[in-house]
Amino acid sequence: MHDFDTDGHRARKRFGQNFLSDPNIIRKIIDGIRPQPGELMVEIGPGLGAMTDPLIERLGHLHVVEIDRDLIARLHERYTAEQLTVHEGDALKFDFGSLCGGQGADDKPSLRIVGNLPYNISTPILFHLAGFADQVKDMTFMLQKEVVMRMVAEPGTEEYGRLSVMLQYRFRMGRLFDVPPGAFRPAPKVMSSIVRMAPLPAEQLGAHDEALLGRIVAAAFGQRRKTLRNTLREFIDDAGLQALGIDPGLRGEKLSVEQYVAIANECVRREA
Repeated sequence: MHDFDTDGHRARKRFGQNFLSDPNIIRKIIDGIRPQPGELMVEIGPGLGAMTDPLIERLGHLHVVEIDRDLIARLHERYTAEQLTVHEGDALKFDFGSLCGGQGADDKPSLRIVGNLPYNISTPILFHLAGFADQVKDMTFMLQKEVVMRMVAEPGTEEYGRLSVMLQYRFRMGRLFDVPPGAFRPAPKVMSSIVRMAPLPAEQLGAHDEALLGRIVAAAFGQRRKTLRNTLREFIDDAGLQALGIDPGLRGEKLSVEQYVAIANECVRREA
């Protein structure tokens, strides 16, 4: 595997750049992803190419989304058009569905998304990516460990929140392993973790109105110290919660994903 000369590129704080440089960790991540020849894969933020190289080696061709023009120039110098397609721009605004071409309704989702996600935009990018779940086979990301712990958190724990509920509603989540700060240049001040997200089949989702579910979850966690009686009063009353077997005196973090779906569906039923 070739190494970029990192001396020529300064990590940019505004892009949240920390470049992976430990070959053992890189190998472990690639083994976790298990890329197969010919698969449709996009890497978010390839940076200095630490994962890009072994991914191309196994896939044959890779798509990347990169915002930093200096890095884009390096990628064009290093790889041919047959090996790499570079999409210049902000991953937060990128239409990942455009990579799937004319995927028909009966076709299985084929797009795989990977990347070392910038810590400074991790939550908004995860919500953006969730919007493409029906076109995605799986996603494997490196993120700040603290964010991953929130993504996979169980109800009743301190980490459990809006991110946990909305991602677990749509994906089967799994934390694979941790990555120490020393695996990066420059070394971040935090531990990182690898997480895998596999979209759940549509028939398992259950919410009749997903936008409403999102609003209810956001309200429940908007003021964490308040009870459901207060946070959800514009959606449902005490009697409605009790009819679902939910104590209105509970706080939002005590409810399971299924209970949030039940509340949203009850609201839809009442509006009908």
